Amino acid sequence: MSPGAFFHASLIYMVLIQCAQCCVPSTIQAQVPVEVQPGYVVSKVNVGNCGRKTFAFSTCDPDFRVLPDGTIMTVRMTRVTQEGKNFCVYAQDQRQHRWKVDVTLTRTEQPLPPWQPRPPQQKTVLRRFRRRWSPPPIYIQENSPPPYPKDLEQIGSDSMQNQTVYYRISGPGVNQHPVGVISCEGQTGLLRVHRPLDREEFPQLIFIARVYNAFTHKETDLPLPITVHVEDVNDNAPEFVGSLLFTVEEHSKIGTVVGLINATDKDEPNTSHTKIRYILLTGTDFFSVHSFSGVLSTKTIALDREVQDKHLVTVEIRDMGGATNGLFNTATATIALTDINDNPPTFSNASYKARVQENKVDVLVLRIKVEDKDLKGTPNWRAIFKIVKGNDKGYFKVDTDKETNEGLLYVIKPLDHEEGGHLLLELEAENEAPLAGTTSGWNRATVEVTVGDEDEGPVFSPPILILRVQENAPEGTLIGTYTAVDPETGDGRGIKYYEETDPASWISVEESTGRIMTASAIDRESEFVSNGMYNITVRAVDISNKRGIGTVLIIIMDVNDNNPVITVPDHILCEKEGAELGSITLHATDADGPPYGAPFTFELGEDAGGNWKLKDATGESVVLQQAKALPIGHYQVPVVVKDLQGVGEVQVVTVRVCECANTTPGEEECVPLKRSAALGSWGVLAMLLALLLLLLLVLLFAFICTTESEKIYMDDGSGGMLLKSNTEAPGEEVKTDPFLTLCPSPVEQVDIQTKSQLAGSLAGGLAGSGMAGGLGGGGVGGGLEQETLNQQSMYQENAFHTSTREYRTTDGQSNYYNTSGHYGHGFYGDAGYVSYSGEALDTWRTNEVYLDKKLVYFYEEEDGRYADDLLKDYGYEGEGSSVGSLDCCSQMGLEEDSMDFLDTLGPKFRLLANACTRTSPEDDD
Repeated sequence: MSPGAFFHASLIYMVLIQCAQCCVPSTIQAQVPVEVQPGYVVSKVNVGNCGRKTFAFSTCDPDFRVLPDGTIMTVRMTRVTQEGKNFCVYAQDQRQHRWKVDVTLTRTEQPLPPWQPRPPQQKTVLRRFRRRWSPPPIYIQENSPPPYPKDLEQIGSDSMQNQTVYYRISGPGVNQHPVGVISCEGQTGLLRVHRPLDREEFPQLIFIARVYNAFTHKETDLPLPITVHVEDVNDNAPEFVGSLLFTVEEHSKIGTVVGLINATDKDEPNTSHTKIRYILLTGTDFFSVHSFSGVLSTKTIALDREVQDKHLVTVEIRDMGGATNGLFNTATATIALTDINDNPPTFSNASYKARVQENKVDVLVLRIKVEDKDLKGTPNWRAIFKIVKGNDKGYFKVDTDKETNEGLLYVIKPLDHEEGGHLLLELEAENEAPLAGTTSGWNRATVEVTVGDEDEGPVFSPPILILRVQENAPEGTLIGTYTAVDPETGDGRGIKYYEETDPASWISVEESTGRIMTASAIDRESEFVSNGMYNITVRAVDISNKRGIGTVLIIIMDVNDNNPVITVPDHILCEKEGAELGSITLHATDADGPPYGAPFTFELGEDAGGNWKLKDATGESVVLQQAKALPIGHYQVPVVVKDLQGVGEVQVVTVRVCECANTTPGEEECVPLKRSAALGSWGVLAMLLALLLLLLLVLLFAFICTTESEKIYMDDGSGGMLLKSNTEAPGEEVKTDPFLTLCPSPVEQVDIQTKSQLAGSLAGGLAGSGMAGGLGGGGVGGGLEQETLNQQSMYQENAFHTSTREYRTTDGQSNYYNTSGHYGHGFYGDAGYVSYSGEALDTWRTNEVYLDKKLVYFYEEEDGRYADDLLKDYGYEGEGSSVGSLDCCSQMGLEEDSMDFLDTLGPKFRLLANACTRTSPEDDD
């Protein structure tokens, strides 16, 4: 701002201030009664000539108040002395400008002179009332010049009219800090000030005045608080507050706020003494400051950090609104310019040249210098280099040296001199930050790269060859030809070929021609094949022994050479409660790919029987379920699995049916069963006793051969006839020949296919050279033409199955005996046929075979088997029982024929011994 403009602005401001002051009266005079009652309207501050301005009023005397319209009223009863009463009223507008109005009150009624008679007193009871005596308004100017002491005001009490009184004061300024500033003359109540006061230290002093009777020394009135106001004078210059360091971006727009200059003044607030004006003394070409707010802002867009990064601005602050008589201070504000990216990096040269040898990789080709005027180390300065042209095949890359900001040009792929000896690259340099505050763009430069020549090895064309071959192709099958050429001459003569890598040794390469053939059968399902592809590399060697490598990808076409298989052939099937049937899920897989694999078809094999069925088949799984409830045991289930082409085979699934301790799918676990003891000393003793028994049998056979053969007849009162009997009453005796007793199981079902009716129990004898043991039929001497006995029995939870026994008694024909059984979870008995020649030796041989198989069975370990072989007591079951009588098993000869020696074989042979021993009639009773 020019000095002339500043002068005119100051003049206008003073005129406005004067106009505002002329509309507010400076003094008001009013006449009031001697005693002014509360609510009495004294006068009014007339501000009607001030236009639309509104004022807030206040008073310095607590006995008065000013209404918003300027009306002055009394708050409490006020007595006006002969000298009158003075107080002040303050008016303040919206801009915090404040004016003082002095109010003077004079009394309209003069008191009677002393010689004039007073009106007669009324004859009433006089009553004394304490009342508050009016305080005088006391104003003193701060730091007023000497001489001291100076009279301030005289206080007086109403009681002084009727009594002799004296005054005392106390409080701040009297006997408290600041001590000794105010004093009071006791007889007259005259207040004096003894030294200057600083308003900034003591803006007001409030002390207490008391009045006492001179004779009784008692207070005649209530204590009166007296406030001494210290009026302000402009004795303090404004001061700067806070930092004067500011920052702003270069090239900022006009009016951009730089910062706020703060200042304060210790003089009385809201007066002209503290109204500060801000003025820039320097730097006005670039910056400006608001006169009264202190906001510092830019004045131009020409701020350039690269030209001048810091500006020093002198600021003046002056009170009295900037009037020439105001006090002032000056300071220097520092404004730093922050950087923006208004300068792109510039190449030191417009073009560069470099040379690199062919087939070199990761080699530094060139260092490229650039210049940037922006702040070093910032994103505005750091350069980013790009190859915008000439690098279509990706031979080069360019990086930035973080320290020097140079571009580093590297070759990252081997160059071929034969493809091109010269390459032209175009580079562009950018910054990490985008450009701002400038219309310039990014700079570019060219780099000419020369590729040096050198002798190279053969080169395969193409570098990667893809071939196809059928799986299991015979040895010597030609797959394809892979050849290379010398890049220098473009000729492939004299180049030899070898297998570089062949993991499975399936391929052979013909040395002179590069023909690729199979060396062995290729298996697509081999571990060397990935995604149906097999990789090999071929090496080419030229005359100068230079080498070149080529890659061959062989795609193996699948054939259906693998059957689908069940992934888990062994399963555990947990027993279900009630009638629910258990099931398991079978999963299958095929090493062949589509269309030789899934979806699969599942069928039960021919030997599956009716125990199982398949359901819920999917492409790769099927559910195997029981067709009926099966007892605990192991089962072999044949399942036929075929692929999409119908190729497959029978696979056996082992299913163990058991009571499970863990039924979680996939984690089934059978309840462990109690295992039998291992073969110990008793087992060895039993084997020795069995050998002894065989020896006794041989001796007995020799004895029988030396005796005269005689016929044996059945003597049971039936006349030699077999009688049908269903009676199971106790004591029933079934006689059998001791030599032919084979200890059968209880009979559940008897099917006799003869014309005669069988009765009694099995009996027979030796008759001449006929059958050694037979069934009685049409007479003792006559033989049966053909008799067949089918027998099947069930013993508790263990099934005994006895096969058909045939006795052919026709003369000249052999007799056969066949037995087989299932005991517990094992099998014993035969199965074979014993030929009878008609003599007792054949019978003993039959017993020997039976006993041998029994001993072999008991030699094996099986859960829960021995417990079933213990002797059990059977009570009388009455008629109609489905269980046959056991009496027939106890008719084996007399005591002399007893086989009690079998008891020494242990508890596992007790049942066999008791069943095969014929008891006497006394024992039966």
